[in-house]
Amino acid sequence: MLNSVCLCSVEVRIEHSLNKEEEFVARRRKAVLESLQKLQIHCSQTEVPNIALLGSGGGQRAMVGLLGSLVQLQKTGLLDSILYLSGVSGSTWCMASLYQEPDWSTKLETVKDKIIQRLNGPGVNWTEAFDKLKKYYGKDIFSMTDVWAAMFVTNFVKEIDEHTPTDHWDQQSKDPFPIYAVIDKHCKQNKDGDPWFEITPHEAGYSLTGAFVKTSSFGSKFEDGRKIKNQSEIDMLYLQALCGSVLSDGVEILKFLWERIKEDECYQVLMDLVDMNLSVLNGIDPSDLDVSIRTKLNELTGGKHQLIFQDKKLNLTDKEAAKQYMKQYTEDVCNDLSHCFCFRPFDIWIRIFICMDLWIWGRNNNFLHNMKDEAVPSTLQETETRDYEDAGLLLNSPYFSVLRKERDIDLIISLDFSEDLDLFTTVKEAAEMCKELKIPFPEVNIPSEDIKKPKDFYVFKGQNTPTVIHIPLFNVVNCGDDIETWRNKYATFQHPYSAEMITDHMEVAGKNITNNKDKLLEQIRLTIGPKIH
Repeated sequence: MLNSVCLCSVEVRIEHSLNKEEEFVARRRKAVLESLQKLQIHCSQTEVPNIALLGSGGGQRAMVGLLGSLVQLQKTGLLDSILYLSGVSGSTWCMASLYQEPDWSTKLETVKDKIIQRLNGPGVNWTEAFDKLKKYYGKDIFSMTDVWAAMFVTNFVKEIDEHTPTDHWDQQSKDPFPIYAVIDKHCKQNKDGDPWFEITPHEAGYSLTGAFVKTSSFGSKFEDGRKIKNQSEIDMLYLQALCGSVLSDGVEILKFLWERIKEDECYQVLMDLVDMNLSVLNGIDPSDLDVSIRTKLNELTGGKHQLIFQDKKLNLTDKEAAKQYMKQYTEDVCNDLSHCFCFRPFDIWIRIFICMDLWIWGRNNNFLHNMKDEAVPSTLQETETRDYEDAGLLLNSPYFSVLRKERDIDLIISLDFSEDLDLFTTVKEAAEMCKELKIPFPEVNIPSEDIKKPKDFYVFKGQNTPTVIHIPLFNVVNCGDDIETWRNKYATFQHPYSAEMITDHMEVAGKNITNNKDKLLEQIRLTIGPKIH
C-alpha cells in the first residue's frame, strides 16, 4: 500500500494496482463490446476480453510497420477491440504521432495521410534541431538522449513534438490506452532489481515492482517519496528518444549525429574528436586522429593557439587513465576552438563530449531515492539517479508492460518488426524470462523449418496464461521467397525511407492483418469468458 507518512507531500505510489486514472479502460471496454458485436462476436460486458496490441522495436521499419498494421486493423473493424497499445523503440515513434490527434482511431485514414505527408517532407533543419538541444541543455541532468532526440530522432520523425504525455491524453477518449516501455540500464547490467519501466499518460514506473510516480513528475528530484525539486514534464520528442535509443550500446549514433553538422569546417575538428574518443573507447591507437586535430586547429587559428596537452602515445590498457585523458583533451580542443569561433554555445559541446566520454544515456533523477520501503528492491532506492534506455536492448517487445497481473490481459497480439535472422527470438526470450519470474506465459514451440521461412501467424496458448499471437513482419506469405531482400531493403541503420519505400512497407505490413482477419476473430472468440474485477 501507499507509504503515507504525509499524504500531502508523498507522490510516489507503491502498490500493485492500476492508477485510478487508468480506470479509463473500464469505459474503453464498453467500446470494445460494441466493436465485437459489430464483428458478430457476442458476449456480455463481463466477458469482454482484454486485448493488448504490442509493437516491437526496429527504428523507422517499426514506425511505418505499426502504422500500416493499425490502418488495416481499422479497416477490418478490429482496431476498436484493442484495449491497450504498447510499444518500444521505433513503434513508439508511430504512437507519439498518433496520439497527437484527439481520438485518432476514429479518423485513422486522415491521420495516416498527415503522418506520411510529414515523413515525406523536408524535416527538421540543423538550426531548429540545435535550438531544441539548447532547451534540453537547461535541464538539471543532460545526457546523450537529449542529443539523440534533437539530432537523430528529428531526422526520422521529421518534427519536434513538444507536447507532453499528459497533454496527449488530455484530449483522448476513444483510443486504446498507450504504454511506452523502456528499461533501467543499471538493473539490466547488474541483473538485479526490476528493469521493466513503463511510461503512460498518468504514471511512470517499474512495472513488476509496482512503484510509480506521476508522469508529470518523472525526472523531478525526490527524497523518501517527496518531491524536493521540480523539473518540467518530459516532452514527446525526448520520450521517443528515450524509448528509441537502441544504439546507446553502440557507436552508430555518432555517424548519424555528425552527418548533421559536418558542413562547417570548424566541426571537422569535432568530428575527428568524436572518432578519437571512439578509438580510445574501443582500445584503438588514436595517434593519427590526434595529428589531424592538431593540424586542422593550426590551420583554423593561424597558428595562434596550441593545445595544452602534448602529443603522446596513450597507454590504452589503463582504461580509466585513458578516459580521463580524453576528457581533458576534449575540453582543451573545445576551449581552443572557442577562443577563435563563436560557434553555438560552447558549454553545450563540452557537456556533449563529457556525456560521450562517460556514455551517459537516459539519466534522470531517481524518484525512489531513499524510499526505505521493503516492497522496493534496495538497488532501486540507493542511487540519486537512474539511467533508462531502449527496451530492445533486453527484449524487443513490451510484453512486461501488459503482463502486470492487474491489467488482466487475455490476448496479446504481438507485431514483431525485429531484424533478427530468427524472427522468433523476442517471443522465445519473453517466454524464458516469464518462466524465471514465474509470470504466466504460454510455452513457445516453433517448428524448425519455420525459423528461416516464418509464416505470418502463430498462436501460443497455455493453462491460465494469456493467449499470445506472434506476427513476424516479413514472412513467406507476404514476401514469398524474398524475405532476405525485404530485410536488407528495410535495415535498421539507414537514412529515412523514401515515399515509395513507405508505401511498399505499409502494404506488406498491412497484409499480415488482412490475410489473418478470420484467425484473429477466432482467437478473440476463444478468449471470451467471465472476468472478475
